[in-house]
This record gives sequence, structure tokens and C-alpha cells, in this order.
Amino acid sequence: MVRLARVVGSVVATRKQPSLTGARLLLAQPLDAGGVPAGDTQLAVDAVGAGPGETVLLVLEGRAAGAALGRPGAPVDAAIVGIVDPCDPVAPRNPPPPDDPRAVDDRWTRRRQPSS
Repeated sequence: MVRLARVVGSVVATRKQPSLTGARLLLAQPLDAGGVPAGDTQLAVDAVGAGPGETVLLVLEGRAAGAALGRPGAPVDAAIVGIVDPCDPVAPRNPPPPDDPRAVDDRWTRRRQPSS
């Protein structure tokens, strides 16, 4: 499963499993579609160089997370595999009523001619 999350911190480990040597560990807070925290904070291995406050893609399945990191045998439950660029949601566009002469065809590419 892939979820949106926000990086909220980092973890320093004095000892790591050998397959994770050199891997960066971050704390990621899962988010819902509106960007509101949803669920418990996850410990994740960072594959993309994410930083605090960034919105990221978080893989939450052990086998998929390890494969995404290029470490298929590593004991990983969560991995950060992408950084999400900031974006503004766009409101859905409502077409004019069908009897309005400004109405467009079903592909919204050409204007209809008003009927006489």
C-alpha cells in the first residue's frame, strides 16, 4: 500500500541490521487526502533524500518496501519512495447547461452552434 505522509523527524541508530548500513531512517506521519494526519507515525527507510516537513510517498508493505529500496532481503516495513511537489487542488469545472449557446460538446473542445 502507498500512502501520502509528512516527514516529522529523523532517527539515529547506533546499531543497525547489516543490510541497512548507510540507510537513513525517518519518522513519517501518514496523511489523508486533505493533508490531515491520519494514523500512527511510521519509522521508514528513506530512499529519496527527503527532509523534515516534506510530503512523501510511503510504501507500507515489507516485501514491496524492501524491493523499492533495492534491498529485497532487508527487514523493512516502510519505505519513503518519492517526494510530492506542492500543488493546489483544482475545483471541478462545471459545464454550462445544454441549452446555453456557450455549451461545449462532450469533449469540451469545440463550441456548439446555437440552434435557430
